[in-house]
Amino acid sequence: MRIDWTALPEAVTKEIADRIGGSHAIPAMHGDHAEIAATVTGTAGKVFVKAAHTDLGVRSLRYELLVGEALEPPHSPAIQWHFETGGWLVAGFEQLDGPHADLSPSSPDLDLLAAAIYDLNRSSPPDLPLFNPLARLGFSHPTMDGDTLVHTDLNPANLIVTSGSLRIVDWAYATKAAPWVELALLVQWLIGSGHTPGQAEDWLARFPAWDTAGIEALDHFAIRNAAKWSAKAKTSPDPWVHDLAAWTGLWAQHRPQPTSASRSPH
Repeated sequence: MRIDWTALPEAVTKEIADRIGGSHAIPAMHGDHAEIAATVTGTAGKVFVKAAHTDLGVRSLRYELLVGEALEPPHSPAIQWHFETGGWLVAGFEQLDGPHADLSPSSPDLDLLAAAIYDLNRSSPPDLPLFNPLARLGFSHPTMDGDTLVHTDLNPANLIVTSGSLRIVDWAYATKAAPWVELALLVQWLIGSGHTPGQAEDWLARFPAWDTAGIEALDHFAIRNAAKWSAKAKTSPDPWVHDLAAWTGLWAQHRPQPTSASRSPH
């Protein structure tokens, strides 16, 4: 849950100011995973600062730092520094200036996204205890396991267009999985950006990994993912949760429905 910059203790803001040469903070407009997220400007330039003090927030930021230190740009923004004081974990990341990617049909940013995905699919995951599909998503399938580095949250807010390339931020949910899992998780964001489920699948079919999943695995993924977000929407007032429930539901409805003979027995 995002909280205001003013909630930071003076010891934390002083340490940040000492490192940057100032502490003029502009809170991030997107995302809510980090408790504190802001672009901070000083005489040394701009740094994107994340900070956390709850057990869950600190664990998440520590994981993101672990992954970020094992990766190199352009996969992850460079980590400038991090420290702990006053019960807070604070990290300064490379500030990436540019618009968020436009994933609507015919957008040129889709080509940038495709290039980034091809690059990720060729990348070996760092030698770290990463999430597996079940731990990350709450459901699994035998074909979801694999040895590819998967970001798992390529929503437009995590995709920044800079100098004709696409940079990916927020690696707090990096996972080791089959490469098609990244593609299946993209369906919801493509639908949310204006694609029909069929158009989203047609775009994803350009990647060889899409065909490795198989119809049964994609059906399973679509149905289980939609059920998860539908359940979350029943108890959450957050608009983004309801959006994801709607988008994943559209994809599940588009997929062939299992016959009674293929359903698991009760």
